[in-house]
Amino acid sequence: MKLLRLALATLLYVAILCGVWVVTVNFLRVDVVFYAAIWSAVAATLILAVLVWVTPLLRGFSGFEKFQQLMSCVLIGYIMAISVPTVIDRSLSFYILEKIQQRGGGILHDRFADVFTKEYMHEHRLVDVRLTEQLASGTIVIQNGCVKLTDKGQQLANASRYFRSNFLPKQRLLMGQYSSDLVNPFRNSASVVDYQCQ
Repeated sequence: MKLLRLALATLLYVAILCGVWVVTVNFLRVDVVFYAAIWSAVAATLILAVLVWVTPLLRGFSGFEKFQQLMSCVLIGYIMAISVPTVIDRSLSFYILEKIQQRGGGILHDRFADVFTKEYMHEHRLVDVRLTEQLASGTIVIQNGCVKLTDKGQQLANASRYFRSNFLPKQRLLMGQYSSDLVNPFRNSASVVDYQCQ
């Protein structure tokens, strides 16, 4: 009986989370999709917490067991926030599928670079979206037309480069060949560019 009530509480949480997300995307202003999804998960957990404590839904459960159920829901909310709206919002893989569908079911393989540079960047306002996310995260500032890293941004960039260099696959399949290109994607970057800030 306890397992059934835990399962019902979990299903109720998922239903509440979906309802909160529908309200969020239809009636609220959203700065960053990932953050909005996280806040939706938190709000759904708070609603469930009230229901758990004021209804007989988890009667017979100890306070600790109720707490465990709520923490499970927090984790479910986090997983859903990343796995559904954030992935669909950010995913190049979904974009490729949608673009192939839009173009009648097929695109020439050697024209994908054009699709990314001429369509993807424009259609998804990729630069605007990513700069907005970084501004909201406090990792960059924009001063006099120059985008600069904050201390927080420097630390995250260092951590990211370290992880990429040491903990991503050294032999990754890329179009039929195994390569280490993506553990140091800057190794073949141009050494001189004209867009650095003075």
